[in-house]
Amino acid sequence: MSIFTILLFFLYTYGLGFSITFFFKNAENFFERHIMRVGIGLAVLPFLLVVLDIFRIPLDWKLVLGLSLAIPIYRLLKGRRGIPSSLSLPQLKVTRSGLNALIIFIIFVITFYMYSSGAFSYAYLEDDDPWAHAVGVKYVAMEKNFDDPENNLFYIKTYPPGYDGLLGILHQTSPSLLWTMKFFNALIISLGIFFFYYFAKNFMQSERKALYAALALAMLPSYLSHFIWAHSLVITQFIVSLYCIEMLRQEKRWSLPIALTIAGAAVVQPDQPIKFLVMYIIYFAISSIAEKKFQWRLALAVKSGYLLSLAWWGFNAGNFFSRFFSYNRARAGIDAAASSSLSSSSLSSSLLEKPLLEKAWSAITSTFPPNSGTATRAYTFNDFFVAKSQNLINNPIGIGIALSLLAVIGILLILAAWKTMGREKKRWTAIALFWLLFAFLGVNSLTFHLPVGLFAFRFWMLMAIPLSILAGEGIDSVARLGKGIGIPRALTSILLITALFFTGGVQKYAVNTAQWYPGQFWTSNEEIQGYVWLTTLPVNTKVFSYSNDEQVIGMDKFSCQWCSEVVEFRKGLLEKNISEAYPWLKQQNYEYVMVDGMTVKNFQAQYGNATAQLVNQKISEIASSGKFQPAFQNQGVVVFKVI
Repeated sequence: MSIFTILLFFLYTYGLGFSITFFFKNAENFFERHIMRVGIGLAVLPFLLVVLDIFRIPLDWKLVLGLSLAIPIYRLLKGRRGIPSSLSLPQLKVTRSGLNALIIFIIFVITFYMYSSGAFSYAYLEDDDPWAHAVGVKYVAMEKNFDDPENNLFYIKTYPPGYDGLLGILHQTSPSLLWTMKFFNALIISLGIFFFYYFAKNFMQSERKALYAALALAMLPSYLSHFIWAHSLVITQFIVSLYCIEMLRQEKRWSLPIALTIAGAAVVQPDQPIKFLVMYIIYFAISSIAEKKFQWRLALAVKSGYLLSLAWWGFNAGNFFSRFFSYNRARAGIDAAASSSLSSSSLSSSLLEKPLLEKAWSAITSTFPPNSGTATRAYTFNDFFVAKSQNLINNPIGIGIALSLLAVIGILLILAAWKTMGREKKRWTAIALFWLLFAFLGVNSLTFHLPVGLFAFRFWMLMAIPLSILAGEGIDSVARLGKGIGIPRALTSILLITALFFTGGVQKYAVNTAQWYPGQFWTSNEEIQGYVWLTTLPVNTKVFSYSNDEQVIGMDKFSCQWCSEVVEFRKGLLEKNISEAYPWLKQQNYEYVMVDGMTVKNFQAQYGNATAQLVNQKISEIASSGKFQPAFQNQGVVVFKVI
């Protein structure tokens, strides 16, 4: 554990959040004001890294620290008696807000324990995405830019690099890549509970309802697992942006953090910001109708955020969309060979014959098919209603019996009381209901055979936000009804929260503390154990694998996947004899060489049935050369020490 890096994380985020918000009205509550500065800084930091990279400024932790703390230190030195009021400590007295903050802190601790204990219960990264992220994080940590000259790192140029950039900065002061990724991914998700509570408090205009909603979100099975991917950060950023939007109603200068947090999210993950835009539009439209006033400041702030994100997208959209279109065409079942056989003239004429709107709709449906997303499928009633202890690890599904019923109760009571509601409650309940409708349709793009979809399985984490808000309203309404017949509100609330725990929280805990598998590319358990053996070597030991570098880097060792000399050496790798390979390995300072089952798998397309024999010959050649010493061997991996 790197205590220094944990401290730096909060200095980066708080300092940046303070710098963006210090010059206008913040929340009066001490805890809300300072915690949300951490959230705002976290949401904006990825965009800051993109801007620095555009101007060819190294992505170095010392520079990030200096930029984050420059204004807070200046304000501290110039403040009255050395401490400005915005940084002063609160008076020590017990308040409802303070007690609620304590409860949310306890929820945060429990949530963080769940996520982190699960993540550290095995010595590898899970599934497929985190291994690719590991290479991006290592690249940023070492090279201090987003250039990727060989263009072979998926999460640097082909994909918005904000998530890897953030973790890369943290990895510069934390020696272990594995620890850095697991710890801070879990921390970011858990901090989101804090940010959601303060957003809900302002949105629902009730600390009690917000507390219920935050409890519901923390126990909702479909709201994020500890899976290491960009969604962990981008959903947290979205919640922070919603908080900033609520604050805009109090102070017009909150337009700046709105724009910056939206820009930060848009350079972290590609498809969720599209969904966020729809939810911003829903918020804008209903608020404009409810307040009988065009919310032009909100519209301008949201527009500015997406325009600012062009700082990255303007240079890299081509790389992204070429892969995105290919992926979705494959998912949609389009026969590339058949389509390529069409002559350019016949294709052009067929397009010209179609009306413009029809062509546009055809392009949308082919780009965003309803079955897009590797985990997307048609969902059943039980998928929603019954939470399970075995689930998907990247984006778990399910709501749970108690939370489903409470959300339904909340919706029914809202509709029943609609005519007697005040304007403000109508505003936020309508927004939550339309958010839920949008997310529910998104989840069920394949279930309902909709003409378009946008990674339906990724809508589950988004649907959790309005569900939790409506469940919070449901808990409060039932507790209020119980009080009317003589049942104490506290007793009703405790019973309902207990029901949430046993029908959703227990299952979520089981999923997030279980042993997850390390991905689909492995060929045997023995191979996995061979890579786990690498953790016995010092961090960043140079290891050359005949299969690829991702798993080596992901296991806290090093091989320069992005270096031109390594890329070049890998060409025709099995055909290189040891007399050629050994001097190169010594020159590049590799200490170990490994051959594994993935080597056979990766070269299968090139050598066919002869692959296994060639790999075995390579192992024999290495062993008999006298230049390598056996270090580890089982049925899946052979590791040699370079001597």
